[in-house]
Amino acid sequence: MSKKQKTIQREVSLSGVGIHTGNTVKMTIKPAPINHGFAFSRVDLEGSPIIAAKAEYVVNTQRGTNLEKNGVQIQTSEHVLAAAVGLDIDNLLIELDSSEPPIMDGSSKYFVEALEKAGIEEQDADIEEYVVKEIISFKDDVTGSEIILMPSDEYQVTAMVDFGTKILGTQNANLEKISDFKEEIAGARTFSFLHEIEMLLEHDLIKGGDLNNAIVYVDKELSSETMEKLKKAFNKEDITIKPNGILDNLTLHWANEAARHKLLDVIGDLALVGIRIKGKVIANKPGHLINTQFAKKLAKIIKLEKRNNVPSYDLNLPPLLDIHQIMEILPHRPPFLLIDRILELSDKHVVGMKNVTMNENFFVGHFPGSPVMPGVLQVEAMAQCGGVLVLNTVPDPENYLTYFMKMDKVKFKQKVLPGDTIIFKCELITPIRRGICHMQAYAYANGKLVAEAELMAQIARKK
Repeated sequence: MSKKQKTIQREVSLSGVGIHTGNTVKMTIKPAPINHGFAFSRVDLEGSPIIAAKAEYVVNTQRGTNLEKNGVQIQTSEHVLAAAVGLDIDNLLIELDSSEPPIMDGSSKYFVEALEKAGIEEQDADIEEYVVKEIISFKDDVTGSEIILMPSDEYQVTAMVDFGTKILGTQNANLEKISDFKEEIAGARTFSFLHEIEMLLEHDLIKGGDLNNAIVYVDKELSSETMEKLKKAFNKEDITIKPNGILDNLTLHWANEAARHKLLDVIGDLALVGIRIKGKVIANKPGHLINTQFAKKLAKIIKLEKRNNVPSYDLNLPPLLDIHQIMEILPHRPPFLLIDRILELSDKHVVGMKNVTMNENFFVGHFPGSPVMPGVLQVEAMAQCGGVLVLNTVPDPENYLTYFMKMDKVKFKQKVLPGDTIIFKCELITPIRRGICHMQAYAYANGKLVAEAELMAQIARKK
């Protein structure tokens, strides 16, 4: 049974401070349509620019995972993204009036509570899920950090951390089911070591911190000078070290809270892959840098596999629609009818076919002695295939014409030659509304992707 995409029922807002800027920030999380994914919007800037939560926009990982697109930045994106993934949500628009979400208590807890308060609802579209079939790994030889992704029946994450310090040592955390995220992981707060805090204070980089949103492990002697800086930064009259080696005014939720938070960060950072993962992640000494490097690698692998996932059809079977039935739907006629058969047709996709012969009229001039099917005609053939999809939604297709509105991200990968059989596959990007069809189209020949494009067309009644 297929799973459905999810979003929230209504918008919800939270306010707090950014841990690094110290600025008060309001975050409003809004429902988003199917196939939207996660995205941030800076409503404090002109035009409310949007940055999709994608690994390709990661620009640095100092003190969090930071995104940038066209000069617009989003800082520390990982905690709110982890909350969304942990609640099995697929589509959200996250509006911010500053560059970073509020830190809250340094965990995902308050984001989880807000999303649940908004209500979670299914959408009328199946989820897109990357099923891991073989081991994928990434290792940083300098730090020894490594992430391994292996096949599993569901999304699982294990984090193993070794901080090389007596106060914290080696810790492990494990999430067997994403449904356990709320209880087992969401409340794990961010942490830092005293030597890191000293550096941040010296460079004025932790303006929004206090002892309620970051665990501070004391890994060195606390000097009187540092003590005074901490008092000022955290607005406290006195600061002491608890027996377990952390600064006072905070009690650990779990003995391995640091490892659980690292696991939380892994989930948030891997949300930038942009697709659900069905597999087991084992992260050894994870951090934002290796997390996002792995996310970029995985996103590229998924994109390449999708492009090279050539559909296979038995062309000896009777087609769903033959050339005569196609002409009952499409207004095109030879020599400009560029599909011969329809092999599959649903309300969301269509698969068509064309046999390319030397008798095609365009080969006369393109090119004499070296016949190659023009790329524009490959796009036209994909569009005609999509035309069958959209015209199939009206009871009298013979009374309509189809018109191009837009084409984008058009790429040609291989030459199409006489004797080739082209398979066209078109999938809706958004539902058909008012006769407008927005689709992703692919063309395959000889077991390879030969062309791809995003296409938009509209049907109009004949005058």
